[in-house]
Order: sequence, then structure tokens, then C-alpha cells
Amino acid sequence: MYHETYPLNLCGLHRELPIVPVNDDLAIASFVMPGDVPLINACAQALAERIRSYEIDALAAIEAKGLPLAHQVATSLDMDYYVLIRKGAKIYMQDPLTVEESSITTKGTQLFVLDGRQAAYLKGKRVALVDDVTTTGGSERAARCLIEKAGGIIVCEAFVLVEGNWVEERSDLVFLGRLPFFEPTLEGGWKAKEQERR
Repeated sequence: MYHETYPLNLCGLHRELPIVPVNDDLAIASFVMPGDVPLINACAQALAERIRSYEIDALAAIEAKGLPLAHQVATSLDMDYYVLIRKGAKIYMQDPLTVEESSITTKGTQLFVLDGRQAAYLKGKRVALVDDVTTTGGSERAARCLIEKAGGIIVCEAFVLVEGNWVEERSDLVFLGRLPFFEPTLEGGWKAKEQERR
């Protein structure tokens, strides 16, 4: 049983993640990488080594928590550029591609946007999608849709963590660890939630 935090050991580092209720029956361990330089660097290096064999031409990241991770993965792979999928349109964008999707960690639907210039860059390229955590797969579905609309070929998806046990094993899926979902206990704490694979 867990009370306020969940212990995470990842890439030789230990972190205590706050357990945050989503509703009365469900909680998640809050994994926030931005600002944690040692964790970003260690995870980026580990992901870069695992995706190197996919022979990627381009890297795409989802705003905002995946941004520092993608930067370090690109640095580790000696890539000069990566594409950022934004959550919301910006006035400087030209001919943006858009798709809406919902997420467990954000209320309502979100608009995912790829600037037309970055879409043109992805055309015909072998793309790795990089993000910190996948929870329900909603953000990744939106990103995949945009990359495919742009003519990019997604050869792998790389995450630091996968939340829950819903993710099936796939040859194009790379991740460093798993986080459980949590449900309340009668004693006032939290326990890892049993859930069926989808």
C-alpha cells in the first residue's frame, strides 16, 4: 500500500512520485520531468540508445513535458532538428495540420497542431515519436495522425514510462518502465489497480 508517494527507480535514479487522485476511484503517480536535469539526461540517453537501431530520419515530440526530453534525445543522436507537435494553434504557424483528442490528465479535448513547415519537413521521413509518459494513448494517437497526414512514416514510439498495463507489446514501442494506476484502499492509502489489457 502507498500513502502519498510512489517510489520510482529509473536509469539508476530514485524519485518519489506524488500520488494524485483523478477521481474517487482512480489516481496516478505524477511524473514531471521538466526541471529534473539528471533524470532528463539519463532517460534521454537510454531512449536514444534503444531507438538508434530504427534508423530514424526525424524526431517528433509532443508539447510540453516531452520537449526537454526530445531535445536531449536529439542531442544524443546527433540530430540538428526535431519537430514539435503543439497543443493549440499559434499565430506564426503556416498551413497547420490539426486534430482533436482527449486525455486523462487534461479536462476536455485538446487541439494538437503541426505547423505546415514542420509537416513538410516530415514528408517521406522515418520518424520516432518521443514523449515522457503515455497514459491512455490519446496524445500519441493525435500525434501519429498528424505525422501520417504530413507524409511521415512512424517507425517507433519512445516513452520514458507507460502508465497502466493496457499497452500491448509491439516491436515499434520503446519504453523504460511502467507506472501503475492506483485505487483507494479501505485504510486510506492507495494500491496498484488491477486492470485488463485492452
